[in-house]
Amino acid sequence: MRKSVYILFILLVVGCTSEEKTKTFSSVEIKTVYTDSVSIRAIEFLDEQTLAFAGSNGMYGSVNTRTDKVRGNVQEHDSILPEFRAVGHTNADFFMLSVANPALLYKTGENGQMELVYQEEAEDVFYDALKFWNTAEGIAVGDGMNGCLSVLITRDGGKSWNKLACNVLPKAADGEGAFAASNTNIETIGDKTWVATTTGAIYFSPDRGKSWSLIQTPMLSTKPTEGIYSIDFYDENLGFGIGGDYTKPKANEKNKIITKDGGKIWKTIADGQGPGYKSCVQFVPNSDGKGIVAVGFTGISYSKNQGETWQSMSEEGFYTIRFLNDSIAYAAGKNRIARLTFK
Repeated sequence: MRKSVYILFILLVVGCTSEEKTKTFSSVEIKTVYTDSVSIRAIEFLDEQTLAFAGSNGMYGSVNTRTDKVRGNVQEHDSILPEFRAVGHTNADFFMLSVANPALLYKTGENGQMELVYQEEAEDVFYDALKFWNTAEGIAVGDGMNGCLSVLITRDGGKSWNKLACNVLPKAADGEGAFAASNTNIETIGDKTWVATTTGAIYFSPDRGKSWSLIQTPMLSTKPTEGIYSIDFYDENLGFGIGGDYTKPKANEKNKIITKDGGKIWKTIADGQGPGYKSCVQFVPNSDGKGIVAVGFTGISYSKNQGETWQSMSEEGFYTIRFLNDSIAYAAGKNRIARLTFK
């Protein structure tokens, strides 16, 4: 009898654990927490109660996830109001990076003011995304110049940044760059780094940007408006990429790709099915790699089975999304930031 009770207990525990891992969503509740005449494509959680953001018109700030209170500020550079589309952070500092010429990279400085730590002036300069490996080392990626992608590296906590020479990087295709659509064309896990580009390529570094190789994916990339707009990795093996063509947002062929071997081989998935163009994709935390949410100005889509099938959760448009936990996320887009509760 005791043995039977013990076995029943084990079955109940295993059953509950399995159910938690495979929790699925059927709806999403959207609550706007910030509105302004600003386009926001860059958000990151600094901790469990602070969402940082930066956008157009020099606007940047934070959202308290417990109270939804917003604090905002404006960063000027001479007479310029920069357009920020990339943010990042370490344990000590917050960073934001502007697109176009001049490229301006700021970190938190003294007395709550932002400090300019890198500036680049060139006709073709255009930076797209920013990410940190650890408290000392980080990477920023921009469009191709002089035959290679623009890649900035810091090894001193963001105090100084150096641009990699083209002989360190694979040769870029003509016009190759990255999309500054959601600050998600860079992904890092441990020492590994993946960078997704407009040509449907993945640049891979196993050693925090010291060496690089190039992997081609089957993502549609025959026109400048096509390519990989966003990538995310659940772990060092399972990754997902999404994109398409924002000028043909309903087209859903060759715009979703998946890897299960750390990015060596990518395959299309749900080809001709599910969402068309999306600008950001994120795995749902604690979903065993099965839950995926993708957003764009076309709305919110969700997959419960690793991208094999999809359902539309909302037609409300956003540019970028980050999960706070396995059921609450924050998304940003044109003129707003919203709290998304998935149920």
